[in-house]
Amino acid sequence: MIMSPVLEVVIHTVCWALLATAFVLIPAIPLAYGLARYEFPGKRAVSALVTLPMVLPPTAVGYLLLYVLADAGVLGRDTLGFDLDIILTWKGVIVAYAVMSLPLVVRAARVSFEEVDPRLETMSRTLGYSACKTFFVITLPLASKGLAAATILGFTRAMGEFGATIMVAGNIPGRTQTLASAIYSAQQSGNFPRANLLLGIALVIGFTAVFLMEWLLGPRRREPVKRA
Repeated sequence: MIMSPVLEVVIHTVCWALLATAFVLIPAIPLAYGLARYEFPGKRAVSALVTLPMVLPPTAVGYLLLYVLADAGVLGRDTLGFDLDIILTWKGVIVAYAVMSLPLVVRAARVSFEEVDPRLETMSRTLGYSACKTFFVITLPLASKGLAAATILGFTRAMGEFGATIMVAGNIPGRTQTLASAIYSAQQSGNFPRANLLLGIALVIGFTAVFLMEWLLGPRRREPVKRA
């Protein structure tokens, strides 16, 4: 079955954003927890470094990724002895998505962990739970809504990424073209009906994701105060 170009772009973009978000969660959750709970030398520097992609121009981040992934770069073929085959491929899209969404996921997850009362973790430790078990049994469930919202935030950021992605992966129809780059290409070529259709799809996906995030982070119901 041959998909329409628009459907192909949407499916590719959603799948790449989901994969990037899944990869981001692996370092983001322990990093956010460490920043929320521990004091260590260089903590502010680590926090600033994680936040850096959020404040730099996306094209600057993309150029830096190209520099790192080039043949002579830190992760290049000459250094590793083999080619990761990331530049101008779908893997490049995922790398760009992940790097650009990491700061938002870490910051949102950090806030979620900071809202968990540390005394509950201390009580768990006094009952004989290890630090690891305390994290999975106490901390993670209590922060779950905030972490879910952080995940959605990372996904939406990945979905809307353009600058770093087009630098690393290009804009190859059927291979590395994303929803954002497809809108740009349609507008540049004067295909406004397609650009409007893609824009409408992006709005629907974005609104749904943000609405779900707002619902997860909605105000908690407060029990009425009983007067004596």
